[in-house]
Formats: sequence, C-alpha cells, structure tokens
Amino acid sequence: MQSEVRNLQSETVAPPATTVGRVTDKLPAWYPQWARELADLYFSRTTGVFIVHGNVHDWVRVAGEDGEDAYCNLTEFFTAQVFGKWDVILQYDLSQGLKPQAGGSAERLRAMMQFLSARWGEPATWAREPDKVLLMLESLVERTLIDDDASRKSIAILFNYAQYLVSAGDLDVLARGQAARLVRFLSWAQNPLIRRVNIAFLLIADKLGEMNDRLVQSPQLATIEIPLPDRSERLRFLQSKTKEWPLAKLSEFSAEQLADMSNGLSLVNLDVLLSPVARLERRLDARRFRELKKTMIERQCADLIEFIEPTNTLDLLVGQEAAKKRLADDAELIIAGQVDTAPMGYLVCGPVGTGKSFLAECYAGSIGIPCVVLKNFRSKYVGETEGNLQQVLTVLRSLGPVVVVVDEADAALGSRQAEGDSGTSARVFSMIASQMGNTRYRGKIIWMLLTSRPDLLPIDLKRQGRAEVHIPLFYPQQPAEIRTMFEVMARKNKVKLAAGAVPEVSEQRRLSGSDIESIVLAAKRRAAAAKRGATTATGGEVNGSGVEITAIDLQESLAEFIPSAEGLEKELQEIAAVLECTQLSFLPAVWREKLAVSGARAALQERLVAIRQMLSE
Repeated sequence: MQSEVRNLQSETVAPPATTVGRVTDKLPAWYPQWARELADLYFSRTTGVFIVHGNVHDWVRVAGEDGEDAYCNLTEFFTAQVFGKWDVILQYDLSQGLKPQAGGSAERLRAMMQFLSARWGEPATWAREPDKVLLMLESLVERTLIDDDASRKSIAILFNYAQYLVSAGDLDVLARGQAARLVRFLSWAQNPLIRRVNIAFLLIADKLGEMNDRLVQSPQLATIEIPLPDRSERLRFLQSKTKEWPLAKLSEFSAEQLADMSNGLSLVNLDVLLSPVARLERRLDARRFRELKKTMIERQCADLIEFIEPTNTLDLLVGQEAAKKRLADDAELIIAGQVDTAPMGYLVCGPVGTGKSFLAECYAGSIGIPCVVLKNFRSKYVGETEGNLQQVLTVLRSLGPVVVVVDEADAALGSRQAEGDSGTSARVFSMIASQMGNTRYRGKIIWMLLTSRPDLLPIDLKRQGRAEVHIPLFYPQQPAEIRTMFEVMARKNKVKLAAGAVPEVSEQRRLSGSDIESIVLAAKRRAAAAKRGATTATGGEVNGSGVEITAIDLQESLAEFIPSAEGLEKELQEIAAVLECTQLSFLPAVWREKLAVSGARAALQERLVAIRQMLSE
C-alpha cells in the first residue's frame, strides 16, 4: 500500500513572516481538510506546536507520480508533502529514538545527516531517553533562532505516540521527568520567536484524552483531529484498488455499494477486510461482509462497543401499545430520511425485568440499522477513560445511522459532580452530554438510555434535545397481556406450547417479563426431562428444540416459582418510571387514573423520597 509520492515542495514551504494573504490557497486540491487547517494555523503564525490526534494510523491519499491516487502513512505524508522542502525533519518515539526523515530522498537524507552530525556527533551516540532528547532538541532550536536568515534551517519535529511523553495526570502525580517535558512543550508553544521562523513541532497521538490537559488546553497550541474517512474517500480508495481487486468476481457489491456499507471503517481496516477476500478468491456476500465489518469496528474500538444483530422487530413487544406506535412512527420517519423530525434519544425506564434491552433491540430491528451496546469504557489509568470514550464517539459519528444502547445508564454515564476520581466522571459526563446534544447527528446517532432508576440520572441528559422521549415500561397488567407474554417467551426460546398450555395467571402476582421467561424455561426443562418431543407434520423437530410444553409443565413451574421479594425496590422503580414519563398515553390506564387526581404527582414524589430513605436505612 505504501506508494512513492511526489514532493509538493513549493506549496508546502512556510512563507516569510511578512507574507500577507491565504497561502493555503496554493495548496493542491487533493490536500485533506485537516492538513489545510494545520497549514492555515501555521501560516498565520498562530502557533508552531500542534497535537494531531484521531485517525492517525490510517492511510492518507496523495497524488502519485502518474497522477493517480497513491496512499502513504501519516509520517510519510508529513515528511514528503507538508514539509516536502524543509531542511531538517526529525521523528522521535520511545522505541526508535531520534531519526531524520527524508521522504525517500537520499540527497535530502545526506544533507540532514551532515547538518545534524556537525552538532550532535554520529547518530550512534545520540541519546534515546526522552529527557535527554528534548535537551538536544532545545539546543538545536536555540541555535536556529540566533542564526542569520541566510543560514537558518527550517526544522520540523514529529513526536509519534506523544501520549507516552506528556501523559494525562494531575501535577502532584506527575513524575519529575514528565513534568519537565510538559514545561518544555509549553515553553516552545509560548515562545514568540519560534512562531516567526520555520520551526514546527507535531505531537501525534491517537487519543487526545490521554494527553496532558494543561498542554491540550493551552491557547498557544493547536489540536488537529484526523477524522475517519467519509463515503467519498472510501469510494476513491476502493476505485484505486480495482486494479488489484476484481470486485465483480470477488464481491456481489459494486465499489459504490461497498463505500456505503463501510461507514465507520478506516482505510487500513477496509484494506484488511477485503485483502483476504482477494487473496483467497472467496466471494464476499452480505452476511460475510457484516461479520467482517463487525469484527473490524469492535477491534478498532478496542472492544469498547459490541454490535448487536437485531433479529426482532417492534411487532414482538407485548402491550405498551402507545410506546410501540411512537417508536414505529419514528422508525418510519428515519427510514424515509426525515431525520429532522426524529428524537435525539430515548430514556427507557421501568422496574427490573420489564424488557428494556429487548425494546431497544426491537427498535433497531424495525429501522434496519446497526445497534451497538456501549460497554465499560472506564479504566483505572488516568486519562485512558476519556481517551477510550473519545475513540468510541469518533467511530459512532462516522458509523451513523446507528442506535447506541447504554444499559444501566445512571451508573455508566457519571455526573457533573467530582466523585474522588480526579474529575474523570465529570469529564465523561461532559463528553457524553455534548455529543447527545449535537443536533448535527439527529437521526444519525440515536441514543437509548436504559435504567431502572431514572431518578438517579442527571437531569442534563434527560432534557429535551438529548434523551427527550421518556418511555416507561411496566409489568403485564391484564390477563391477555400475560398470556401473550408466555407465547412470546416460548417463541423467543424456540419451544412449542401445546394447545391451551398457558394457564390463567392473576395480575396480582406481578410477574415481570423475565419472570415469565424463567417459568417458560423451567417448563422446558421439565418437558425435556420427561423426553416429550414436539414434531412437525413431516416428523421433524420444532425449531430444532424437540420440546413441547404442556399445560401441566407450565402450571407446575408457575406453582414452584417464587418472585423476588424486593417489593420496596420495585415500587420505587415503578414510581420513578411514572414520574419520568413524557407522554400520558405511555402509561397504563390504572396509572392515568391515579395521576388524574389533583395532587397525585406531588404525592408520588413524597412516596419516592420516603422509599429512598427507608432503603438507605
């Protein structure tokens, strides 16, 4: 994939300090937008120190020798394109130490080595430890600043994996060396003399959250984010590879279709995904592509998200007719492309076992878009939690439309208050709240916050413009609902109910959906132990389970079942769900009648507070 690229030397040399106007207008048309932003900031003398973060390990498209698209890594792009005619380009990381980079030009490399050897001696004697390397670079910068214009060299220094040089952390926990490095970079960013000459420092890190906040937030320093490739960039990459990949033979999709389907993938991952198909000549169908994409994105997010393949739709939901209608209407609007009318997110609440996760999966299945579950992104290491979340949000922004399910949202998303974790929870909360309220992603990122304790969720996340539709779920209220729930749970677990097998169950038993599923599974075990198999008309097994549940199986399992005794907890959760509801029709008739009485909401609030006090004692 690494191709030889031509040096755009004249366009990428920084102009003298007296130059007026937008020099970036002279940059070639194929320059990526993030590189233009970097050039704008540099040419305007805003800063000479940059943090480049995001999709830093991907290919960058450039113009090749023959005028066709070519691709190189980020270091090659900076070396051969952005700083194509600069005198000295140095790259440093903790593994390889300090090395000059010449973009494949032997003549440039010799000139650099002559210049550097005269000051530092032979490369074998150069220091590798970061503190000593920064001292060497400091002496080089100071010498360059006092040189006259005729002899002054233009110098660019790239720090790969910069998060390991100036890691996130409070001042009192920073090691002496790390604190010295932080001060060194800040002093370079604040030095007005450096901004007047051709000296640039680029700190490259994939996760901005792992960089020290004092450096990131410095007004004298600029942060540049490299985004994941959009559809047009993915299409150009695929088209450039058609010489190697005969897509018509290897895939049932065209390049345009693959570009549509590969949202959320980097070019490197797209290459990794398709290269084995080309080598092994295995035809790529929809199922295999979904599996490969799922694996690539989960790996790209370091297993911080989990893809769910929705196999169910809202038709399977029992009861909750008003909520089902609202979700079905929203799904139709999103499918029709009317995303401006779609909510930013939903808050799904209710007592444990009411099927909150199942509802989210059914909603995603009805829209026909990917559904991901946000897993535990928190880490014990300072800065890594924020870095993990930033990486996930970057992928989600490019992946949309997507349903993002956050289970136990009251515990997962934190709050504005510091909680003895050096402010991590507050920063996580701020990042999530900012993304949820970004209307650019309305209908593209659909948040579904699931919790049995919505009263513990910060009000900032529940307001209009974030999780704006609050759907309460309750236990089955009517005998017909309970009977239907038994039938749905049997179908979900691939067992057959004998005719008239579902017994009459009083709503007074207060069985949740998970309780009913447990009863069905217990009856299935009884039937299996008795070796009663269910067969079709042709003698085959029903759904591959070979089990038929009779009325006796269900009656005995129902009689044996003892539900949870946490009555106060369940009452608290139900009251909290009622108080959170944003649409009266979402509530069962019994609750609508109760709320119609004057002062009913105030009484429920008082009861909620009283239960919380009793439970805390």
